[in-house]
Amino acid sequence: MEMTLRRFGLHQISPVIKNMGLPLGILMLVAMMVLPLPSFLLDIFFTSNILLSLLILMVAMNAFRPLDFSSFPTILLFATILRLGLNVASTRVVLSQGHTGTDAAGKVIEAFGAFVVAGNYVVGIFVFIILVIINLLVITKGAGRVSEVSARFTLDAMPGKQMAIDADLNAGALTTEEAKQRREEISKESDFYGSMDGASKFVKGDAIAGILILIINILGGLIIGIWLHGLGIEEAANTYFLLSVGDGLVAQIPSLLLAIATAIIVTRVSETQNLGEHISKQMNLSRAWLPVSGVLILIGIVPGMPNTLFLIAGFGAALASFLSRRSETIEEEQELEKLSAPEEKETEEKINLSEIADNSPISVQLGYGLIGMVDEESGGPLVNRITGIRKQVSKDLGFIIPAVRVKDDLTLPANQYRIRVGQTIVGEDTIYPDRKLAIPGDNSKVKISGIEVIDPSFGMEAIWIESHKKAEAEANGYMVVEPESVLATHFSRILFRNAGKLIGQDDVQSLLDNLSESAPQLVQSVIPKIVPLHSLTGVLRLLLDERVPISDLRQVLETLSGMNLTNMSIQDMAEALRPDLAGLLIQRLAPLNDPLPVITFSSGLEHMLIGMVRQSGEEGLVLDNALAQKLITSLVQANEKIGAEGKQAALVVSPAIRKQISSIVRQHIEDIIVMGFTELPDNRKINIVASIGEDIEKE
Repeated sequence: MEMTLRRFGLHQISPVIKNMGLPLGILMLVAMMVLPLPSFLLDIFFTSNILLSLLILMVAMNAFRPLDFSSFPTILLFATILRLGLNVASTRVVLSQGHTGTDAAGKVIEAFGAFVVAGNYVVGIFVFIILVIINLLVITKGAGRVSEVSARFTLDAMPGKQMAIDADLNAGALTTEEAKQRREEISKESDFYGSMDGASKFVKGDAIAGILILIINILGGLIIGIWLHGLGIEEAANTYFLLSVGDGLVAQIPSLLLAIATAIIVTRVSETQNLGEHISKQMNLSRAWLPVSGVLILIGIVPGMPNTLFLIAGFGAALASFLSRRSETIEEEQELEKLSAPEEKETEEKINLSEIADNSPISVQLGYGLIGMVDEESGGPLVNRITGIRKQVSKDLGFIIPAVRVKDDLTLPANQYRIRVGQTIVGEDTIYPDRKLAIPGDNSKVKISGIEVIDPSFGMEAIWIESHKKAEAEANGYMVVEPESVLATHFSRILFRNAGKLIGQDDVQSLLDNLSESAPQLVQSVIPKIVPLHSLTGVLRLLLDERVPISDLRQVLETLSGMNLTNMSIQDMAEALRPDLAGLLIQRLAPLNDPLPVITFSSGLEHMLIGMVRQSGEEGLVLDNALAQKLITSLVQANEKIGAEGKQAALVVSPAIRKQISSIVRQHIEDIIVMGFTELPDNRKINIVASIGEDIEKE
């Protein structure tokens, strides 16, 4: 229609027609019930009603699935109102003008009435009653029951479908947009079947109203014709019976068509074919037609039966069986051709890039024995724990940690998990979902039986105990941890350890965009005029590698704007920024009013290391194996001693060697923080918990 309007230059009125058509139609229906209509308008409206009913039926038959015709309940309502409005208008004409002849209510009613009555109004009445019974008791009642059951089961299945979508989303099988679309489809499906449950009552009520209107027209017509207009009983009966039956039939045929459309919609299950294709494909079976043919031929040769008719039907069924078998043979040959195609070609067609390239920044792969930890139906809490960790780490570090893809991996052992950053494996271990991890404390004297392991997060000796031994373990000084907590803690430490690898230029740009809302001039003056985006990203990565939060991006840009960055490398810029950002790092080590625990080098060892750095030049700090081993051993012992007290200390050294010492130490002690003296604030108390080097100097 829109193309037709465009052809005649009237396409601008198309929106007006779409917006105003429905309200005007409803007003016309109301007017139809109140105002008398001439007979020619009744003919037009009755013809349009039949056209509309046929159109609705055809659309219902060609819909691939019920939701393709989601407006059907509303259309059914309007069609029912239209038909009832026509009944009111025609009843007014029949009762007021019926005495003038059988054409008083228009040619359509007269033609239908004459066709059905056929000179015998008693037969016409019974035919009409049979049509109403078929519509009311068979089609309408069945469709209503199917609608009711479909609505109930659809609503009952909604929670399960929602949880299935959430599970697929968490497992990485669906994207966020796909999950959103599927949720919308489920919501529309429930709304549709709920509406159909109510809309089916329209059809039932319409059939009952048709019977009552017929009775009113007949009784009212006889009374009016005999008493008011002086017609004879036979003349009045002939006239009003014909008009009443014609009026009822013109209304019942569209009602019957809509009832059939309702039944078709609520019984549709196919999503890839229309109704004709769906039925023909399932009914066109040679093994079904062949026994039908045999039975009909046997009946055809029985004496006394209409032999010719049954034999023709039997041979027709045999022909249908032959044609069906031929069609099945062609389909089988096509399937064989597909299977016999070269294996290399088939492989080439089926391999997708998504199957060999996983672009997830972070992923957690689980063996099949751990899948229950992410199954929300069984109460698996792992996904929620990971989401909580992401939020906390993002808050601590100052940028949003990318979404984590949790998926199963059948190549892994049953109880093993693996953590990847990009395509690199950064952590893996084995946990037991039916057990609990017991970590011995200082007062643990009794050894509990179980699977002895090393805790993946802190490297401590631990035991996987059976769940019922939890109380016993706690009574003996063990700290008992749930299996999902073991994985979550390990995951959290890996996020901190690999934070520099998780931030990219897009993430930095998002941080800059957010800062631009409060400090637009600062951002514009620094990026990219002073520091290009890729250089800023590199600087932030270096800071994150050493656990320095970047949440104060304003301070980062302010510092960079006041620096002479000529001939400065990314490493130099990161070192220059550390004193201004040290407060963020220190507040994570110790509360504001508590002394900051630090580890230092002896003056002799520090001077020796500074001399080594100056001699090495650009090569950095090169230590011999013996000295490096002694240094690392001393640091490990001091760090473990402080860690046992529930504290975390920072190694504080001269700024001249901070970068080199940090590079060496972090290769062996991943969680230690190395700071320069210039990074310590003047207003914080310092507690030197260990000094390393005196024993090394003596040796």
